[in-house]
Amino acid sequence: MIRYGFNIRTRSGQRVDNIHIMAASQPDAERRLKQMYLHCEIIDCREQSVPRRVDTLDVERVIGLISASPSTHKAGTH
Repeated sequence: MIRYGFNIRTRSGQRVDNIHIMAASQPDAERRLKQMYLHCEIIDCREQSVPRRVDTLDVERVIGLISASPSTHKAGTH
């Protein structure tokens, strides 16, 4: 996905900056923008790649971390 940043002028002439839309392509982002702001004029468009999240939960790693941690409570002590 790509994050598109828009600066626009509304049909009433008001300027709106920093509208961010996530989309697969610029035409898709513009279509979605124009659904929110009917008859707007796009003044500027910037695009920024957004890295994919690959940090999935590794259950075996979590269990290993838990079992390897030193015990803070010893049996028979208060």
